[in-house]
Formats: sequence, C-alpha cells, structure tokens
Amino acid sequence: MKVGTTNRKQTMMAAVLGVLALGACIYLYEELFATDTPSPASQPTVVTAPAAPVAAPASNAKGNAGKASATLDPTLHMEAMLVSESVVYSGTGRNIFSASSAPPPMAIPKPVSTARIAPPPPPVRCPPNCPPPPPPPPIDLKFFGVETGANGTKQACLLHGDNVYLAVPGDVVLRRYKILAVDAKTIQVEDLQNNNKQTLPLLAN
Repeated sequence: MKVGTTNRKQTMMAAVLGVLALGACIYLYEELFATDTPSPASQPTVVTAPAAPVAAPASNAKGNAGKASATLDPTLHMEAMLVSESVVYSGTGRNIFSASSAPPPMAIPKPVSTARIAPPPPPVRCPPNCPPPPPPPPIDLKFFGVETGANGTKQACLLHGDNVYLAVPGDVVLRRYKILAVDAKTIQVEDLQNNNKQTLPLLAN
C-alpha cells in the first residue's frame, strides 16, 4: 500500500511539472516568433486632409524594433579597418607625433623694390666776401706733467676743473677727448665730437 501511494504522488508531480513546462514553452514561442510574423498588406487609402498623429500600439512598436534589429549586421568588416590603419600622417608643417621634428623654416618674402635714398642737398655756395667758418672750440684740458710708469709708458697728467686724470695714448677722457700721443712737453688730443685734433703744450710752473 505504501509503494502504490508513493508512485501516485510522483506521477501527479511529474504531470504538474510537465504542464508548467509546456505552458512556459508556449509563452516563449509567442514572445520570440509572434512579433516577427509580417502583418497583412493593407489597402492603399487616399488622404484628403492631414490627420492627427495617432500613437502606435505597443504590439506595432515591438514589431518595428524587431525589424530594425533584424536589419543590423554585427559582422566586423576587416577591410575598412585595415584601410584606416594604413593611413600615414603627411602634412606641410611640423609632425606633431614626432619629438625630433622641427618646424620648417619660414620663407621671408623678398622686397618688391629697393628703397630709394634721397640724394644729399647741394652745398650752399658762399657769396663773395663770405666770412670764414668759426674755428673749432678749444679742448678744455690742461696738460701739466708727464709720469713714466714702471714699464716705461708715459702717462699725461691732465686737469679739468678740479679733477685730475692720468691717460696714456688711446685713452678717452670725459668720453670726448682721445689721447693720441704723449711727449715730454706736448700731447696730441682729438676732440671726437668735432673731429678736431689739437696739440696741448705743457703748462709752465
């Protein structure tokens, strides 16, 4: 008696599980394949006036989504990818992907024409009995002695106001007077501003 009762319970449970599995299969089949079934072609209608937009039913939206997903191709096209990889950077300027690439030299445009320099004005001729030009200003230095250095170089002792200067040939005093030569009793000085050379005598004691 116990064996028969156990077999009957197992048979009922198996039947219930089979019914549930069959229902689940029918539900999945309707969800997967019912939306892909094409709708029958509708008769063409002539629209005489613009109609208000009508929201599409949920079943049509699912059908359109299924058609759109069916048209998509997930396959990778390796030819297009290889073409994009074979592109080589080429430009007329600096290669921004290279650290050692220097910018190209800039071409300096040549002037169209050279600038014309105006000729100097003609010299003004002095009329008859014209006074001579004024003499250059005297050099404002006083030569009062000579000092001989350890190497035998002679230095001129010059006085300008209360200031005393020691200068050898080639030195420029007061940024204006250049010492040309130094002798025991005279020195030659050039005024750089007036392009004038003068000989200064040694002052008597």
